[in-house]
Amino acid sequence: MKLEHLVMHLATTRRAALLLTLYATLGGSLSGCMTSTPIWDAHFGEAVRTVTRMQIIDPHAGEHTPSTPGVDGKAAVAAQDQYDKSFRAPVTTVNPFVIGVGTNGGSQ
Repeated sequence: MKLEHLVMHLATTRRAALLLTLYATLGGSLSGCMTSTPIWDAHFGEAVRTVTRMQIIDPHAGEHTPSTPGVDGKAAVAAQDQYDKSFRAPVTTVNPFVIGVGTNGGSQ
């Protein structure tokens, strides 16, 4: 009886292994034909486009208002020159907390 039980168990195990192999082969070959995320693929990139649109308050703002007159050319050039000069020779400031330190005009 024990031998018959063992033979029956081996036959069942072989059938299970065969079915599992067959299922894995068929499942693997058919899984390449279908996508697992059809809904996500249809809406791919919508979140980025929506957020980008939300950041633009009025995309046609340039068409609504005329350009405002700015500074005339001479004043703009003068302002730019003054700005450039401030970096060439920066103004030195006197520190009020070190008055008279390191000078010879004291009591000796």
